[in-house]
Amino acid sequence: MLVIDTSFPARGFNERGDEPVRQVVLHYTAAPFAPSLRVLTQEGVSAHYLLPDPDESSYRAAGYDELRVFRLVDEGKRAWHAGVSHWRGRENLNSRSIGIEIVNLARDDKGVFTFPTFADEQISVLIALLRDILGRNPQIGPTDILGHSDVAYGRKSDPGPRLPWRGLHEAGVGAWFDEASRAMYQRRFCLGLPPEVEVERAFQRYGYAPAKNRQAFEQRTRAFQMHFRARDYCGFLDAETCAILYALNEKYQGL
Repeated sequence: MLVIDTSFPARGFNERGDEPVRQVVLHYTAAPFAPSLRVLTQEGVSAHYLLPDPDESSYRAAGYDELRVFRLVDEGKRAWHAGVSHWRGRENLNSRSIGIEIVNLARDDKGVFTFPTFADEQISVLIALLRDILGRNPQIGPTDILGHSDVAYGRKSDPGPRLPWRGLHEAGVGAWFDEASRAMYQRRFCLGLPPEVEVERAFQRYGYAPAKNRQAFEQRTRAFQMHFRARDYCGFLDAETCAILYALNEKYQGL
């Protein structure tokens, strides 16, 4: 059951304008519920929704018995969650996206990342929330359910590789590749990867921002792997990663 709590409206958001919502961007908070709620409602950044962890101590201390979703910004308003961002040739996703912050205590210790798992109940509620959003915004397609790292790959790693993207897809939200197509492309690419200029076009065709240098190319590859090949997100473009990218474009972009 999806329980929406509107008790904590955020400060400092604006009208979205006439442009319809096109993307949903998922984040982790990297902080417990209580400080996350304070930051997202009082300190100049915001998100449309905050999804707590039912087992996290500050949420239990707040006295909640069931897992609920907190709506901090109305969907018709712009929330400040995506920052400098890009998807499908467009910048500034704050003006055209819905942001969902998921409480998860991920850490970045000088470039060494720790990604805890998400609670099963969190994922169930997240699926219910996404279905609810998509029911009211049918223009949001499968390839527009995104991680912050997808739209800001040079800066962000959230929601990280522990979010079960395939499970979301199997529940009817988000994109995933067809295994037979992936296997076909991987057999081809084991003999040699496509030219890098072609791979660059494939990334942009799917929606990612152009990579302006080698570091950006690797950061983008890492973000893609965290989304679609979570067991290995080293940032190295190998045959399997390339095959997944081409299989996704074949499925969703008709190419």
